[in-house]
Amino acid sequence: MPAERPLIRLLPGHDKRVRAGSPWIYSNEIALDAEAKAIPPGALVRVETAEGKPLGVAAFNLHALVAARLYDREPAAALDAEWFAERLRRALKLREKFFQKPLYRLVHAEGDGLPGFIADRFGDVCVVQANTAGAELLLPAFTEALERTLGPKAIVLRNDSAGRALEGLREETKLLRGTVEGPIEIEDRGARFPIDVLGGQKTGWYLDIAEARGRVARLAQGARVLDLYCHTGAFSVICARAGAKEVRGIESSAKALTLAQQAAQLNGLGERVRFERAEVFEALAEIDAKLARYDLVIADPPSFVKSKKDLGPGARAYRKLARLCASVVERGGFLFIASCSHNMTPEMFAGEVAAGLAAAARTGRILMSGGAGPDHPVHPQLAETAYLKWLLLQVD
Repeated sequence: MPAERPLIRLLPGHDKRVRAGSPWIYSNEIALDAEAKAIPPGALVRVETAEGKPLGVAAFNLHALVAARLYDREPAAALDAEWFAERLRRALKLREKFFQKPLYRLVHAEGDGLPGFIADRFGDVCVVQANTAGAELLLPAFTEALERTLGPKAIVLRNDSAGRALEGLREETKLLRGTVEGPIEIEDRGARFPIDVLGGQKTGWYLDIAEARGRVARLAQGARVLDLYCHTGAFSVICARAGAKEVRGIESSAKALTLAQQAAQLNGLGERVRFERAEVFEALAEIDAKLARYDLVIADPPSFVKSKKDLGPGARAYRKLARLCASVVERGGFLFIASCSHNMTPEMFAGEVAAGLAAAARTGRILMSGGAGPDHPVHPQLAETAYLKWLLLQVD
């Protein structure tokens, strides 16, 4: 019951950020007395200032750097299935303003007022992640709310993100509701794709960069396209469908390439799209040595900066990638390059890309920049929810 929830208090002078709207409370901001230390991971707690002013209800995990995540500013909020259903209805209403088809991220954690939860919608299949101890304990209520709101044919749990280890949680993947037999088929930008919601990267499809794929495809008509880190072929197939003369996709994962090949065949593009398994930096060096050039180069790599300690080498990796990519762009051609590392700020990323161009003895101009689409809303107090950034350049 809400009235029986344990109480945690913040240290004197440590409530300003939370009162300003942040949903995160760090362990060094909390008065960790014996009672607080005895609270089990993920338990719901009432949060107060040092002076006893209520701040809301949060999920608490003493063992995590973000020790408390606020769900509601009302300390007595039930956080039952109906509470979650109300949040899901709000999230659904927002998506329906931007998307004509049910292919989007329905829940983006704190960006939708649901810390720890991710839910991606692929038609009548929903893929859920519960990435914190609090989300894990609240998962039954969340799942019930999802069934009430959407009534999906299947709900897949993909609790295999790296962040779960920071919360002391084990990885697991399983069906919560319904059945899924093999890859399911989706349609993105008019192209058809088989996706693996049980074993693919993240939840099976990169929804965050979907709008950027549409923008890049506008440049593909008659172009020779090089798609680096092509994964399951999203950029490649969409560019080919938009009229690219030829598309070459490079990826190190054999499993992803199998789905990419299937997508090309599914869309009748097998003759214009070819995929190969290789390490991207090595492949780029070989392409440059052969003096091969492309009208459009796309580089959407995995995160080079997993944590702050990786910032130095990660920044250098983005610079190297930009240098190698710029070297193989035809003069007057285009380079699209992205980063999904939240520790890499847009300013830092743009700086490394500029340095990479200079190292390649190339010049150019930024035509567009951006991040994830509106199905990935950003919490104004949490830069971490704005992890994706990308640049589209013309290279001289």
